[in-house]
Amino acid sequence: MTDSPKTLAKGGSKSLMENLLGLLRIRVKRGVNLAVRDVRSSDPYVVIKMGKQKLKTRVIKKDVNPEWNEDLTLSVTDPSIPIKLTVYDHDTFSKDDKMGDGEFGIVPYIEALKVNLEGVPSGTIVTRIQPSRANCLAEESSILWKDGKVVQDMCLRLRNVECGEVEIQLQWIDLPGSKGLS
Repeated sequence: MTDSPKTLAKGGSKSLMENLLGLLRIRVKRGVNLAVRDVRSSDPYVVIKMGKQKLKTRVIKKDVNPEWNEDLTLSVTDPSIPIKLTVYDHDTFSKDDKMGDGEFGIVPYIEALKVNLEGVPSGTIVTRIQPSRANCLAEESSILWKDGKVVQDMCLRLRNVECGEVEIQLQWIDLPGSKGLS
């Protein structure tokens, strides 16, 4: 018998670890051709949201092609929840300006994690996701088996802005004691 969401919302018996599938590490690699929001440049940073979780990168001063190479880690309980990425321009004396946003789903990535890849050569492409109106991909995204891990590289085209892309990489972290993906 499974608990209904209402039972869980009322402080049901399930702990976070029982609902937790694992951790998703999002490496925010870099921004490409981001919008100018200050006089000649921008001071960009990235905010990633999934449900109630919200994480952000450091601010990189005066750079529309910033290299963050920063890891942000989300706890995943429901892989069907899309992940939202928003780029902001940090302003000292006024509200930070939005520099575009994007959204991506992790269901194909989670499905690839469930495949038994033992003995498969490193660098093997498990699946490919094509850009479409339903996603923010700027180009084809490959889910790879690399050095004993499943990784997905994505280049997201930012929406609601004149230009800009953000490159990210997904990697899964299994947690002992969590529900897991099986």
